[in-house]
Amino acid sequence: MSTTTISITVNGQKKSVEVDRRTLLVQLIRDHLGLTGTHVGCDTAQCGCCTVHLDGRAVKSCSMLALQAQGCSVTTIEGISTGDQLHPMQKAFQDCHGLQCGYCTPGMIMSGIQILKHHPNPTEQQIREGLDGNICRCTGYENIVRSIQQAAKAPAA
Repeated sequence: MSTTTISITVNGQKKSVEVDRRTLLVQLIRDHLGLTGTHVGCDTAQCGCCTVHLDGRAVKSCSMLALQAQGCSVTTIEGISTGDQLHPMQKAFQDCHGLQCGYCTPGMIMSGIQILKHHPNPTEQQIREGLDGNICRCTGYENIVRSIQQAAKAPAA
C-alpha cells in the first residue's frame, strides 16, 4: 500500500491527511475527516449524492482521487451553514419540503448552489438541466425545483 500526505482545506480548515494513493475524495471526506453529510450512493458518478464544491465548482467526489484535491479548497454540506443559521438553500429545502428520505439532499443542495451561481434567477428548465446527474427516487423533483426557485429569491448567504 502506497500512502502520501495531502494538504487540503475543508470547510475553511486546513487539513494534512495521510491517505492511500487510491483513496477517493468522498472516502477522504467521510472516512478520514468524519464528515458524513456527503453521501455515497452509486460509486459511479451517476446519482450526485456525493456532490461537494472543489474550489467553488460542484464535483462528484466519488469520481476523483483525494490526491487530485491536493492544495484545493473543498466545501461539504457541513460547511455551507453559518453556526446555527442554515444556508438559504438549506432553508428553502426545509420550507418547500424539497426532501423526503434525505439521501440525495446534500448533493441536491450543493448542486442547487452551483445552479444559482451560474443562473441567479433561473428558469425551471435551467434548474432541471442543472440537476442533471442528481437522482432522487422519492420526491419527483417538483419540490426540489421549488426549493431552488425560493433560494434564488433569498438574500445571499
